[in-house]
Amino acid sequence: MASPRRALVRTVATVRGDSSMTTNGAHCLSALFPALAMLALTGCSLSAGSRFTLFPEGHRLLLATKTVMQAQPEPVALPRELDKQPLPAYVVEPGDVLLVQPVDLDSPVRLPGDQPVLLDGTINLGKYGDLEVAGKTVAAIESDVQALIKTKTPNAGQVSARLVNRVSKVYYVLGDVNAPGAFPLSGRETVLDGIIAAGGLTERASRRNIILSRPTAPPECRVVLPICYREIVQLGDTSTNYQLAPGDRIFVATRSLWERLPFCSRNPCSACNGAQIPCHLPAETAHPCLPDSKVLPLPAPGTMGSE
Repeated sequence: MASPRRALVRTVATVRGDSSMTTNGAHCLSALFPALAMLALTGCSLSAGSRFTLFPEGHRLLLATKTVMQAQPEPVALPRELDKQPLPAYVVEPGDVLLVQPVDLDSPVRLPGDQPVLLDGTINLGKYGDLEVAGKTVAAIESDVQALIKTKTPNAGQVSARLVNRVSKVYYVLGDVNAPGAFPLSGRETVLDGIIAAGGLTERASRRNIILSRPTAPPECRVVLPICYREIVQLGDTSTNYQLAPGDRIFVATRSLWERLPFCSRNPCSACNGAQIPCHLPAETAHPCLPDSKVLPLPAPGTMGSE
C-alpha cells in the first residue's frame, strides 16, 4: 500500500500535469508532509484564500504549453543576444505613418503632409486619390506611388516614401510582471529587454516557468521556448535570451508551491543544462581609474562574494 506522502505527490503531479514532480516532489514532500499534518491538526487552512496554499491562484502554464515546451528543451537556432540578426523587411499596417514627397523641390507634385495608414489600409494622396498600402513593404509602396502619380503628372520626377512612425509592430509581456502590456518593437530587443520594459518580475513571479511563444497560424505547429531567467541575469548565459520578433509573447507564470519552499532542491533550467564554465581571465589587469604604474590583481577563482 502506498504511503500517504507518495499518494500526495502523485495526486499533486496529476492535477498539475507535471510528471517531473513525481521524482523531484517526493524529496520536497518528505519534508513538507509533517508540516501539512501539523497544520491540519491545529486547524490551519490551506484554502485558495490563504497566503500559503497548496494550489495558489495565479498565472499558470497550460498542460498543452508544457507539452510543446518540453518537446524542444534545448536552445533552438534562433537569433539571440550576441548573435542578433536583421528582421525581415518591414510590412506596413494600419497605424503606421508614411511620408510621401517628391525628391526634387521644383517638382510640380503637391502632396499632403504625413500619410497615416487608415483602418482600411489606405493612404490619401490628395488629388491623386487613395492608395492601398497595408501588407506592402516601403519599397513596394514607393513604386506604387510613383506609378499612380505619373498617370496624372508625367513630369512628376522621382517620388520617395519613408516610414516616419512605426506602431504596428509590437511584442507582449504578460503574467507576473509589474507592468504587463504591448510594447513597440524596434528590432534589437531580447527577452531580457522585454521583461525590463514590463517593469521586471513581481515577488510572486516564477524564475523557472518563463516562456517565449512565437505566433503561428491556426493549422500550423506551435513554438514555445523555455527561458532560463536566472542563467541570463546571473551568469550572462545568452542561450535563451532570444531576439524578439513582431508578435512574440513573453509569459511569466506564478511561482509554484515547490519554488516557495526554501528546503526544496532547485534544478537548473533544462534549456541551459550544460556546464557553466568560467572564463579564464588574465591574472592581473590595469585599473582604468588608477595610474598606469599600478596594477590590481583579480580575485582568485572561488573567492568572489566570500566576504
